[in-house]
Amino acid sequence: MNSLKKPKAHSNLSFNNYSMEKEPSALQFGTNVFNESELRQYLNKEAFSKITEAIISGSKIDRILADQIAAAMKNWALSKGATHYTHWFQPLTGATAEKHDAFFDRADTGEPILKFDGDQLVQQEPDASSFPNGGIRNTFEARGYTAWDPSSPAFVYGSTLCIPTIFVSYTGEALDFKTPLLKSIHALDKAATSVCRYFDKNTTRVMATLGWEQEYFLIDKDRAASRPDLILTGRTLMGHESSKGQQLDDHYFGSIPTRVLGFMQELEHECWLLGIPVKTRHNEVAPSQFELAPIYEEANLAVDHNSLLMDIMNRVADKHHFMVLLHEKPFAGINGSGKHNNWSLATNTGVNLLSPGKTPMSNLQFLTFFTSTIAAVLEHEELLRAAIASAGNDHRLGANEAPPAIISVFIGQQLSKVLDDLENVSKGKLSPQEKTDLKLNVVGKIPEILLDNTDRNRTSPFAFTGNKFEFRAVGSNANCAKPMTVLNAMVAERLNQFKIETDALIEKKGMKKDDAIFNVLRDQIKGIKSILFEGDGYSGEWEKLSKKRGLSNNRTTPEALPAFVSKKSITLFESLEILNERELEARYHVDLEEYVMKLQIEARTLGDISRNHIIPTGIRYQNTLIENVKGLKEIYGKDYQKHSKEQMAIIERISQHIAAINTGVNAMIEARKKANILEDIHQKATAYCKEVFPFFHEIRYQCDKLELIVDASIWPLAKYRQLLFMQ
Repeated sequence: MNSLKKPKAHSNLSFNNYSMEKEPSALQFGTNVFNESELRQYLNKEAFSKITEAIISGSKIDRILADQIAAAMKNWALSKGATHYTHWFQPLTGATAEKHDAFFDRADTGEPILKFDGDQLVQQEPDASSFPNGGIRNTFEARGYTAWDPSSPAFVYGSTLCIPTIFVSYTGEALDFKTPLLKSIHALDKAATSVCRYFDKNTTRVMATLGWEQEYFLIDKDRAASRPDLILTGRTLMGHESSKGQQLDDHYFGSIPTRVLGFMQELEHECWLLGIPVKTRHNEVAPSQFELAPIYEEANLAVDHNSLLMDIMNRVADKHHFMVLLHEKPFAGINGSGKHNNWSLATNTGVNLLSPGKTPMSNLQFLTFFTSTIAAVLEHEELLRAAIASAGNDHRLGANEAPPAIISVFIGQQLSKVLDDLENVSKGKLSPQEKTDLKLNVVGKIPEILLDNTDRNRTSPFAFTGNKFEFRAVGSNANCAKPMTVLNAMVAERLNQFKIETDALIEKKGMKKDDAIFNVLRDQIKGIKSILFEGDGYSGEWEKLSKKRGLSNNRTTPEALPAFVSKKSITLFESLEILNERELEARYHVDLEEYVMKLQIEARTLGDISRNHIIPTGIRYQNTLIENVKGLKEIYGKDYQKHSKEQMAIIERISQHIAAINTGVNAMIEARKKANILEDIHQKATAYCKEVFPFFHEIRYQCDKLELIVDASIWPLAKYRQLLFMQ
């Protein structure tokens, strides 16, 4: 009898009934969000105008207005059944955080009242000393503050009014992901708007937009319960590959299983109520892997929505008796999961700055922002790699399913030809003929050649895909704010430099605006060639070529993270007033600590499973074989060896695997002990990476070999075929 519990029966009928009742509709979208429509309804005209202006300009909100908004927000939330409120924030744990307070209070007379005023809306002081802070605060200094972010609307989730906030220390340092993201958005807005005004004086604001694509695995909750590794680490630390994996490509874009569809429909329903504009759902490449994607939004709101989504996914999955796996590599031998970040820039006039236009001038604008983004990536490619570094993503990058750790930019052959033509324009003042040729023969042709010609190169970590750049190397469970903050900052810096160089040609050399822009573009294009790559990012040739070009290849998190505290990065963030050196050092420390702790947890879990589950099971099966040999001896007497030859060979193989597992675990523990006494956090992370982690593969190999030998009915862990192919 198999010791693994049989999964509970799940009626398809119940999921079908759910889907009929709960399919998202346009009427439901945003009904649990205190959005512009609700603001207009609950506030007077003057108050509505003030809060709208504050959201657009980022100006401060006075106490009177805050009280008005708080009263309106409370009344709206109560009408939605809310009983509590919380400042909802994103600490450096990578998850969201919340502390619920009831609207209930007592008046001076002792009478119960429902209270929520401007002070409670704008700022709170949670007892949040245990969140990662990288040394910015001591444990006894619990004074971290949350402050309302008016640009992201409040929402009711369950019975709680959730107010998106930033989280900062008593001395003002950022302790979250949102604070630097907002600052980077402001810096990019300022820089991009300034450049945009070369082309359109009506441009007063530029917004970074983001469309994320969320990949994930769904597995049966009962089967997952037999796997301590899945429960504690989010991935399988052992397990032999299933005979059938993804080799037939039959899961990708296939018919969505009924039970999974029920989960997806309820998830979409919850998302729509909370204003998350989810649009696309489909099967991904690996069995039991799926993807969800929304419509593009302003970057800050998109980040909030993705963080909220990951929480909703877990809650909805639990109702459907699933477990959601957001680890970048939960199973060996099949694809892992990422979160493609599609980034672009939009103006207040409705123009996508990374989309070609219909006139030479609009295409000149496109080329300015297009090449400036590429130049920014080249200048800070190590920092961009560091922005997506994590223990989980180290498993995925370059594993024939995701981009390599070498950062490059893919733009396609047609756009490469456009840049080559621009590069060959003569330097200095353009002749009338050159201007005509350039505008008509190069810039004017972009709409014709661009559409559907930016082929998707899955080995490129940063690719142009028609009207946006797609950063494909972001990990599945990452907070999008981190890579978006880095990208916004580096592009803002480059645009500021573009403006300085262009103005210098106009003011000091007397060039006309078009001539100056063309000359700066030409030089910029010449400088970006080393980051452009159209070929196979997995090839050994590219690894050699990228090294010659001076590009980094930081394969592991300990190798990648120091870029955050390099002199170049500190200058970038401080010059734009996004993060100071102390804040960067703190984040660097937090990321290294997280890496160490994750590998430490995995090592302990692997040792526990190996010694308390796998080895005892191997011995149990070995004893069964020994009893079998004894029985054969009773039957055949002296000739028993001839009849028990295979059994004896299996007994010997089991002993060898058990011995190797035990030796590996002992060696791993000793390596871990040596790493743990290191005081320097980078040295400790490096020791875990180079001295502890290699034992994972050796121990796993031996355990997986035992799995192929031992009777399946007594194997203690759900096998890959059971986890990945649900019935």
